[in-house]
Amino acid sequence: MSGFIRSRAGKAIGGIAAVGISALFLAGCTGTGGGGDASQPADQDRDELTLKIGTALPQTGNLAFLGPPEEAGVAYAAAQVNEVSDTTGLTLEVVYGDSGDTDNKAYETEIPRLLGEDVSAIIGAASSGTSLQFIDQVVGAGVIQFSPANTSDQFTTYDDNGLYFRTAPSDVLQGEVLGNLIAEDGNQTLGMIVLNDSYGTGLAKYVTEAFEAAGGEVVAAPTYNTGDTTFDAQISEVLAADPDAIALITFEEITTILPSLFGQFPADKLYFVDGNLSNFGDDFPPGSLTGAKGTLPGLSIDTISDFTNALDEFVASEGIEPLTEYSYAAESFDAVILLALAALAANSTDPADIAAKLIEVSGGEGDGEKCTTYAECAEIIIGGGVADYDGVSGPITFDEVGDPTEASIGIYQFGEDNNYAAYEG
Repeated sequence: MSGFIRSRAGKAIGGIAAVGISALFLAGCTGTGGGGDASQPADQDRDELTLKIGTALPQTGNLAFLGPPEEAGVAYAAAQVNEVSDTTGLTLEVVYGDSGDTDNKAYETEIPRLLGEDVSAIIGAASSGTSLQFIDQVVGAGVIQFSPANTSDQFTTYDDNGLYFRTAPSDVLQGEVLGNLIAEDGNQTLGMIVLNDSYGTGLAKYVTEAFEAAGGEVVAAPTYNTGDTTFDAQISEVLAADPDAIALITFEEITTILPSLFGQFPADKLYFVDGNLSNFGDDFPPGSLTGAKGTLPGLSIDTISDFTNALDEFVASEGIEPLTEYSYAAESFDAVILLALAALAANSTDPADIAAKLIEVSGGEGDGEKCTTYAECAEIIIGGGVADYDGVSGPITFDEVGDPTEASIGIYQFGEDNNYAAYEG
């Protein structure tokens, strides 16, 4: 099995059961496609625009480890937009805020503060459950909500006034990939410890469907709530069921759960998800996680090394603390680039105007000219053409409800140092 899964609607290759979209094992390929002609007349009367966006990303809470890479991705994209503002006429301002989680509820004060800054869009939250707490407030104010990391299937059908978008794929895909991975590793029974929110229960549902479709049986799946600090009951229930493998569908609570599993369950039968896949390093004794695997939406870290290297250089130049994680940095970067391109295409910073152009600049209307940087895409737009941005995180290509129609899931494996790398099995 390769360490990278590329998906696109309409094909089923490699024995993966399709659920809405199918999976294709391609070991690090990126998507390309045909471009369109820049056939519109050049706009000779463009406005000078100042686009203001806010972020509600996890500076605190049970996904706080995702905050630094996501905010770095936003800042790096903003710098690239502003680098060519003299040419494009569009300047980007970012107001940073904290989403927190459903326990500390930082969003209750942060979202009103961001909306009070007259932003056109809010990037966030990372957690699906947290986003669901304030999506009505944001779109009800006529502002775009754009998440780089929400994966719950609830957003696909959510009544969002056409103002919600995301660069992360639905958990339909990650659940399918993880369930099949566990089965293909020879496991016949599975236990799960599951966060009781829209992300955790939704992902667990799709893992279960894929695993059972492959002939396996889920023998235990206890849940816990955000804010819980002890997990003895859940761990005991799963171990008592004597499963072949355990999937940990959690957020940062994983650091409390794992020590109770060490010595009681083989590490190479543990499976992680995007909410907890982290480089644990010296947090645990060497070899504690050797052989454990996990899934993470987005192109393989190896595949986007040019981006992460450039991001590291940017972070260093800005005096930001060096990154130790890169999860959803690319998706955050792409979210900002797409918003800026949509504003440029609309020649407006009005949220409704921007939302009306987001599908177009992502290539969702199928008639754009391919481009891979903000400057390149902006040149097409200013010249009167239609840009089709293929991002760092993938082609993206929004459908009519703001979901990406193409997605990638990386498979990773932990080494002796308790850090993960692309799985090459």
